[in-house]
Amino acid sequence: MTAASLIPVPPTEPAERAPVDLGRLRREVQGFLTDARANGVFKPVVDCWLRAFDLGFSRELASRGWLGVTWPERYGGRNWPNAARFVITEELLRFGAPITAHWMGDRQIGPSLLRHGSDQLKDEFLPRIAASEVTFCICMSEPDAGSDLASLTTRADRVPGGWLVNGAKIWTSHAQHASHGYLLARTSREDRRHQGLTEFIIDMDWPGITVTPIADMSGARHFNEVTFRDLLIPEGRVLGTAGAGWRQVTEQLSFERGGPERVLTAYPLLEHLVAAAEGRPLLQAELGTALARLRTLRRMALSLTDALDRGAAPVQQAAALKIIGTEFEQHLVDLAARALDVEADPSDGGVAGLLASAITASPGFTIRGGATAVLLSILAREPS
Repeated sequence: MTAASLIPVPPTEPAERAPVDLGRLRREVQGFLTDARANGVFKPVVDCWLRAFDLGFSRELASRGWLGVTWPERYGGRNWPNAARFVITEELLRFGAPITAHWMGDRQIGPSLLRHGSDQLKDEFLPRIAASEVTFCICMSEPDAGSDLASLTTRADRVPGGWLVNGAKIWTSHAQHASHGYLLARTSREDRRHQGLTEFIIDMDWPGITVTPIADMSGARHFNEVTFRDLLIPEGRVLGTAGAGWRQVTEQLSFERGGPERVLTAYPLLEHLVAAAEGRPLLQAELGTALARLRTLRRMALSLTDALDRGAAPVQQAAALKIIGTEFEQHLVDLAARALDVEADPSDGGVAGLLASAITASPGFTIRGGATAVLLSILAREPS
């Protein structure tokens, strides 16, 4: 089990936010996505935030000012409340839009840089993330550590001018496309396993980095193993404080676990389920229960935006949402597999293809971002 909850995450100072008309923003995003889908710019994808990499699409969103919207204007943001990012993200997920390219940078690297990054790192990366000029992968999980990050063994040893890294990471999504990576490594041996960890920002084309694709059961290759052999990281690429990585990554994971993507991953299947329920009372009842659950989960996710605006890192609330949200998503895929009168076909461009991708992706819903057993340990230990 992880010891993440043993280190409390203090809040930062809440920021004054610029006013924004959320209803108008939602209509603008809906209008853009409706036109883009109708014009063949994209086809809906289940699990679109992890399986639909389209740098051109992300740059179109950036040109409209829809990335990094909660960040200060001097870093390319708009200083909007987190509810504005929620609205944009919710619509992108509902439409199944191809948002993987900017996802990791916008969702968690940017907020982590704002909280812990040096002025140099903020100036170097935040405006480029908001413009979708750089893309990030997350080099966190390891072959022998599973969901227990405290067991990671990738080492970063001090050398003149920086750190020398050796080790391996696994299940690193889209490392083959990313220009940059976030890396968590062990920089010292301490009495407690969750001490002595450090976060780094790396260029993925540096010497010493090897990316090896891993195919999933459908043949898709968004997973990768990333190995490091004598990778030299300059001193200025430490994110935050050396040795304080566990507290920082615990905070970062609250950004990862508490968003609407833990509820809406399979949403593109819903409109087909609604159509299939016509004249089928038993399916209507089951679908109604699912929609009621979705409404409650959406409210939970939305409440986290208020906590973020107050400067908090809602570790416990995010863990709770991730547990029940991803279980709901798996139930929705199971319901679609039983109720839709199609056979899953990954080569199909319609509902059969959506169903096939959902069935392929759904086993990982309750594992990625922290397995359910690990998250339950956080709920058990974290004070309310």
